[in-house]
Amino acid sequence: MKTLVTGGAGYIGSHLVDRLLADGHEVVVLDDLSMGKMANIEHHLEDRRFQFIEGSVLNQPLVRETLHGCDLIFHLAAVVGIPYIIDDPLRGILTNVVGTEVVLEAADEAGCRFIFASTSEIYGKSEKVPLSEEDDRLLGSTRVSRWSYSTAKALDEHLVLAYHQKQGLPVVILRYFNSYGPRLDPQGYGSVVAKFIGQTLRGEPLTVHGDGQQTRSFTYIDDTVEGTVLAAECAEANGEVFNIGREEETTILQLAEMVKKITASSSQIIFVPYDDLYGSRFEDPRRRLPDASKAERLLGFKAQVPLTEGLKKTVAWFRGNL
Repeated sequence: MKTLVTGGAGYIGSHLVDRLLADGHEVVVLDDLSMGKMANIEHHLEDRRFQFIEGSVLNQPLVRETLHGCDLIFHLAAVVGIPYIIDDPLRGILTNVVGTEVVLEAADEAGCRFIFASTSEIYGKSEKVPLSEEDDRLLGSTRVSRWSYSTAKALDEHLVLAYHQKQGLPVVILRYFNSYGPRLDPQGYGSVVAKFIGQTLRGEPLTVHGDGQQTRSFTYIDDTVEGTVLAAECAEANGEVFNIGREEETTILQLAEMVKKITASSSQIIFVPYDDLYGSRFEDPRRRLPDASKAERLLGFKAQVPLTEGLKKTVAWFRGNL
């Protein structure tokens, strides 16, 4: 099967490319390298089943040309990471919304199945636990730039479902919960796991924002990719939305302590107000835990990698790449 992965040089995208090639697929990657890196995919450049095209999903003619002959598309290209969104919300909105519409239109013309990478940010600051796919979204003021990402990805989901309902395009939406693992940005820009590991390996203090009692559900990259592939292979997933995450809450303070222990670091843990980094107009969800029962029931997906094990593998990669 010939498959297109937009954003395939990125952190999640490159791991997905590894898996698809290992499974025997022909893979085309479209990436403008604004967030992805050639280092993530260069080990495939000599593979005749692999093709890399440098370009943007905003380039409509290029997207149409790239999709030619493809049977399946994984649309992962996006501006992600709260700091990136806050620094340039306009770029995030345009890339995430207009880019998705361009790829959707091309996928519809080509008649290929469309797998869309969404995010747990969809749920906003809802404190419902656990979060299921049909739950309400709870967002703050439009003057809080952070929510522009959630809003853009929600509009993307509306577009994806509209193409399915109106055009009959076969689609699946996947909401990723805090994926982590090798190939995260070593500078930690946008990932608390990468930030903590980088700080410990550089001998710097671990900076925990707020009181550290906010929770997230960390999902190792192998599980993220497994859920993605299962969704693409499941006919019953057509037109559905799935949470892809580990059903376990971890506080940010607990995460910092785990990283310290794994790296045998003597770094201090210090608490920094959100205002010091993001300004006064910033909000952060207090809790975030997925209900992944739908993914388990329909896809056979259940996250397998414990957080401690995944962190050890991620630390090992960082030691060689920081």
